[in-house]
Amino acid sequence: NEQLKTTNMSFFNHKNSLLHFLIPSLLLLMPFFSKAEVKLPRVFSDNMVLQRDIPIKIWGWADKKERITIAFLGDTITVKADKKGNWQAEFKSTSAGGPYELLIMGENKIVLSNILVGDVWVCSGQSNMEWPLSVTNTGEEAIAQSTNPLIRLFTVQKNTSTEPLNDCVSEGWLICHPETVSDFSAVGYFFGRKLHEDLDVPIGLLHASWGGTNVETWTSASAIEQVPGFAGISEELASFDEETIRTDMRKKVEAITGPLPDEDQGMDGDKPVWANKGTDYSSWNEMEIPGLWEDAGLTGLDGIVWFQKEIVLEARDILNDVEIHLGPIDDSDITYFNGVKIGETTQKYNEARIYPVEKSLLKKGKNSIVVRVEDTGGGGGIYGASDRLFVSLPKKKISLSGAWKYRIGKGDFSFSIGPNSMPSLLYNAMIHPLVPYGIKGAIWYQGESNAGRAYEYRTLFPTMISNWRNTWGQGDFPFLFVQLANYMQPQEKPGESTWAELREAQTMTLALPNTGMATIIDIGEADDIHPRNKSDVGKRLAMSALNVAYGKNVVASGPTYKEMQIDGKKVILSFDNLGSGFYLKDRYGYVKGFALAGGDKVFHWAKAEISGDKIVLSSADVKKPIAVRYAWADNPDDLNLYNLDGLPAVPFRTDDWPGITEGNTYRAGK
Repeated sequence: NEQLKTTNMSFFNHKNSLLHFLIPSLLLLMPFFSKAEVKLPRVFSDNMVLQRDIPIKIWGWADKKERITIAFLGDTITVKADKKGNWQAEFKSTSAGGPYELLIMGENKIVLSNILVGDVWVCSGQSNMEWPLSVTNTGEEAIAQSTNPLIRLFTVQKNTSTEPLNDCVSEGWLICHPETVSDFSAVGYFFGRKLHEDLDVPIGLLHASWGGTNVETWTSASAIEQVPGFAGISEELASFDEETIRTDMRKKVEAITGPLPDEDQGMDGDKPVWANKGTDYSSWNEMEIPGLWEDAGLTGLDGIVWFQKEIVLEARDILNDVEIHLGPIDDSDITYFNGVKIGETTQKYNEARIYPVEKSLLKKGKNSIVVRVEDTGGGGGIYGASDRLFVSLPKKKISLSGAWKYRIGKGDFSFSIGPNSMPSLLYNAMIHPLVPYGIKGAIWYQGESNAGRAYEYRTLFPTMISNWRNTWGQGDFPFLFVQLANYMQPQEKPGESTWAELREAQTMTLALPNTGMATIIDIGEADDIHPRNKSDVGKRLAMSALNVAYGKNVVASGPTYKEMQIDGKKVILSFDNLGSGFYLKDRYGYVKGFALAGGDKVFHWAKAEISGDKIVLSSADVKKPIAVRYAWADNPDDLNLYNLDGLPAVPFRTDDWPGITEGNTYRAGK
């Protein structure tokens, strides 16, 4: 498609001297006597975007001591490779423009064409950054309208390494077009499209993400081992061996459970012998549920684990059908009640299990719930929030959280190195190879995989940002991130939340200079960790970029908590980032999502009203309020407080009472 190979850049008034056109021709006539071919990292290719207004660094490899000549934008630089064959050239900064050619001459000649100069952004994180444009709610339309030769796309393919690599795996830079953008990061694309619309300069998007990954794998070993609990990571990476790890994991698990069976001992053909009435569970081990079994000492175990819980029903409890709620189970389950199968779900690790139980199966007194859980890799177990595990009766609930009996039916350790096997694996393979390619900044969408260690994230996330900035050597370049969306089932009453604590850690990271946060607490989905509305995510990141990176006078955040005053039974809140004022998506004028607590530290839903530029709270259940929380839940699904610029209020709390993730650390496996 010739239209994609040329770029109309007539809107740029760039002065190209005669020298710019003559030097490449002259270089072709020069004799070279090198022994090895000159090579470039994959981040340099046709169609690339180079960062404007900063020195442009070009680097690569050749034979040791080889002389390499590079020509770009009318300048020619000759450098000599060092003893290891590394070389680097630095060209003066230039304004946005193009298309240009880059010529590198050594033993061989490399000519890169259709190069633009504009703004380059790194797009990184876990699955919500990786999520492709084709499966978003507006994907079909966005793809059809995506042809834009001034937006360029570069994707780093997934890879791990125990040591920093010099090059990444990639197909190179692609021009934005329906044929190239379909599988590209949706958040990255919408972000770049909005920036191009507002700035009218070429935009380059460097995409490097991997679903399900934690923040420490994106951080260098030298940086992460400065965090408490991560000492010695460099040595561990150097001695990392898969077979040794598998053997050690098996020994540790068998020390708890005894020898692991190769076939499921809990089934006799299709008959569940460990769910039968009369089964003796007294010798089974105990595990606190909910939680991944790796957190209970079964680290690295794949296979089948049977769980059993006894409940006691009264005569009035057995008059009607009931429901068993088990929350999400990783990966598959078969569930039995008093020996009878009541439900089965296969390979749906993030789907809540809700199984009906007919009253004919119920009996007064002791009743047995047995769950056969099969995990094929990664974490395994009944792992949802505690309030999602219960027996639902007509007039009450019986909690199923707490101690369960368990026994391993089949055990294996198919461990192989993955992105979370050790810290730094993705930094080494997917970030380090990009440095020192000039960038404007970075956007980041991650945190779900660290929610269970939210307090630790308060240190880990700023450490990663500082690590990237130090590595790139461009000072405190703009770093913008997405706050976690609302997810999972809404809570009926105010309570604790790992996701709320992770959001708090993200908000705290704004203390770093040149950072910005896109709050998306209003566009999540209860049953899907991957919200399909990626357009608004990209737009909100772009608004933050316009504010932080480009100094535009735009409102880039929803209302953020500033301070509170206690006036008897009422609390008066002040906010920053009001923009043109509050906007309430509610016809009755009441603000939702606020909770108050007194000295007993028990939170109750609060009545909240807008009074000018203040929010006034009160609750009949709290006579002497001392603490406020807003949107403090996994999924505060009924929020309606915005500013007139359409951005939602940022979740917060005023207390500093210990959270449920405090003390959970990488080393503890939690």
